[in-house]
Amino acid sequence: MAKREIQILAFVGAPAAGKTVAAAVAKEMSIPIITMGNVIRWELQRRKLSLSDANAGRVANELREREGMDAIARRCIPRIKDITDKEGKRAKKPIIVIDGIRGLAEVETFEKEFGTDFILVRIEAPLVLRYNRIKTRGRGDDLLNIEQFKEREERENRWGMGEAMEKADKVIMNEGSLEEFKEQIKRILTGV
Repeated sequence: MAKREIQILAFVGAPAAGKTVAAAVAKEMSIPIITMGNVIRWELQRRKLSLSDANAGRVANELREREGMDAIARRCIPRIKDITDKEGKRAKKPIIVIDGIRGLAEVETFEKEFGTDFILVRIEAPLVLRYNRIKTRGRGDDLLNIEQFKEREERENRWGMGEAMEKADKVIMNEGSLEEFKEQIKRILTGV
């Protein structure tokens, strides 16, 4: 079997399941990260809108309606290619992590672009645990009550998140301690 030049490992999961922590572990390991949510945050900045769940959701919906359900993924591909082929040279690390898949169309776009070099990892955690996590992380788009949090998850499910999660190549349960979860992520990143 030929050695792959680059492996794309993407995390998918419900809001606050642990995708950002998983990406932070990758960053600590000097693995390049593409954060799909940054596409929305950059668009909010470009439009001079505040970072709130309502604004982020509206902009994400607009981009998907105007450009297709894979709009965010397509905007990330040039960034991935920039990492993998900076001035004609390969990236230092053979892995790139994508944080924040939100739908099946995004998975399909990445699979079409990267083929078998794309691996999807689903992170699972119970709703109440995830809601308690957002209360402590302090992002502007996390200022939600439990009903608003459920609405956010439902919005993401309309983008095909549930179908994307079902398509995962690997599943990680994030119900224990932070240290246990980080160890699981390290094992996946070193075993790719």
